[in-house]
Amino acid sequence: MRKRVVVAMSGGVDSSTTAWLLKERGYEVIGATMCIGTLDRTETAPARCCGLADIEDARRVALQLEIPFYVFHLKEEFEREIIEYFCEEYSLGRTPNPCILCNEKVKFGSFLKKALELDADYLSTGHYARLEFDERLKQYLLKKGLDRRKDQSYVLFSLDQDQLRYVLFPLGEYRKEEVRRKALEVGLRVHDKPESQEVCFIQESSYHSFLQERLGGLIEPGPIMDQKGNIFGKHKGIPFYTIGQRRGLRLAKGKPLYVIGIDRKRNALIVGEEREVYGDTFIVNTLNWINFQEVTSSLSAQVKIRYNHPGSEAVISPKEKGEVEVKFKSPQKAITPGQAAVFYDGETVLGGGWIKEVIKS
Repeated sequence: MRKRVVVAMSGGVDSSTTAWLLKERGYEVIGATMCIGTLDRTETAPARCCGLADIEDARRVALQLEIPFYVFHLKEEFEREIIEYFCEEYSLGRTPNPCILCNEKVKFGSFLKKALELDADYLSTGHYARLEFDERLKQYLLKKGLDRRKDQSYVLFSLDQDQLRYVLFPLGEYRKEEVRRKALEVGLRVHDKPESQEVCFIQESSYHSFLQERLGGLIEPGPIMDQKGNIFGKHKGIPFYTIGQRRGLRLAKGKPLYVIGIDRKRNALIVGEEREVYGDTFIVNTLNWINFQEVTSSLSAQVKIRYNHPGSEAVISPKEKGEVEVKFKSPQKAITPGQAAVFYDGETVLGGGWIKEVIKS
């Protein structure tokens, strides 16, 4: 019997081509899109995914491919797991990454559960990452996608073996230009559709008004100061700033100043020169190790501290309470609490966690 796979279709070229590829390979393909209650994009607003227009794009592609199509309504789950987390992290002076939580909790959580209710053997997405089954370990290995510019293994680090065993990532072996070319060759209507933006649930180009509406009175102006306590000005509210930020401070000090810290207790932004944005040591918690339970001794790995970070050599050392200390061999710019730190051994994702705090030297 043919294996049945549900493809999470966003209405974009990647997931649409994924559905076509799997059908060509002989799978019984079902298309499905999640509805999370976001507004449609407009001519003046940037492209977003998961809006009604994107659902219709996915539906038309499914019709073109002659596959069944479903809409999974996940607004409550998305509100609870992603939007509340997003707002809370900013309110605490941290910089969240909602895409990672969306993958873990929604796409490969609630969405996967609904796919399995359709008696699917697999869930497939248009992520640029690869999975390999290690016969010795009897486990799945998560690896970087072949297209290094589009590699999305970073945003998948928090998936576990119970999730990975149901997953197919066919685009991991392709480059983006190959995917677009293939979509054009087979006549997919979305072959030239623009890339969606990162924060799918915010219609505006800036997240500030979204946070203002959600957090309201929790956002208060406060002092901008240096590490010695000298006050240089006033900020609009700490949720509107992140580590390494220079623009928007409106400080006339004769030299560029950057956000080097956020003091939630004093509602203060700490600023300094560019050299002070760099650091080499930080604590990571809420860890997920993909192929083992924990680390009991120090290990060397390439560590990425944000999606577009190239990765840098570091030593990872176990601490108490299930945390680890990461020490880069060379200082890195803007190590940011709230962002994910993902650990690599070559092309293989070892695991990762969330940056809790930066250790000042």
